[in-house]
Amino acid sequence: MSAPPTGIDVLLMEGSSLSRLEDDDVFPSEAELEEAFVRQFRATASLSMVLTSAQNIDRVVSLYRACKRSGRTLVIDLYAAAILEATGNGNIPQSDWPGIALLVPESQRTQIRKNEWFELLRRHAKRRVFPEQLRALASTSTVLFRPLMMADLERADALQDAGFIYSQWQGYLERGAYATTQAWLARHRISMHYIHTSGHASPRDLRRFAEALAPGALVPIHSFAPDKYAGLFANVVQHPDGEWWEV
Repeated sequence: MSAPPTGIDVLLMEGSSLSRLEDDDVFPSEAELEEAFVRQFRATASLSMVLTSAQNIDRVVSLYRACKRSGRTLVIDLYAAAILEATGNGNIPQSDWPGIALLVPESQRTQIRKNEWFELLRRHAKRRVFPEQLRALASTSTVLFRPLMMADLERADALQDAGFIYSQWQGYLERGAYATTQAWLARHRISMHYIHTSGHASPRDLRRFAEALAPGALVPIHSFAPDKYAGLFANVVQHPDGEWWEV
């Protein structure tokens, strides 16, 4: 942004935040989320569960840091372990780090046998825990939750006084994507807490970016509030989905 390219004809500008924030507001930082996780983990007497994407590497790092600060082990499944390994980054938490444990749900064990992923399991099994151990470990554990774990956690009898944090876009809840999980939580009388921030740029940062690039035309994309663009950016040109147009 200090030395942007010049002569830009068209900038396609996303605007996810425009329907979620006021013009000068910003989303919480990962550091702020870490503090919120720590408070919630310390306030939870038993097992903590956090529903977030294992592909959200920043969030997994925040969870790991919060677990360390609150005396908990972060329990991940084999999918999350493979994602973290795939980063190739030695500074990102890995399955063999202190403070990390591997839980392999029954559905993943079935996939391992079916696809012969035995080497993948071997690489990540150094700190493996089994469902039958979870009840004893509950007060010092946070599970990176996936819905496929629900049956395993029930059989482990590890849900008494458990806590649950939802750390994804709220739209998934509103659209019913996690209706089964919500029903499961209600059945076990577990409250859901919301701790999340967006990876999308705030209106303020979008404005700074557009001003630095100074495009001949700025075209809104990926937003529920395309009508707000003209008040925030210069040279806005609206094009509906499916329309062909020339640059």
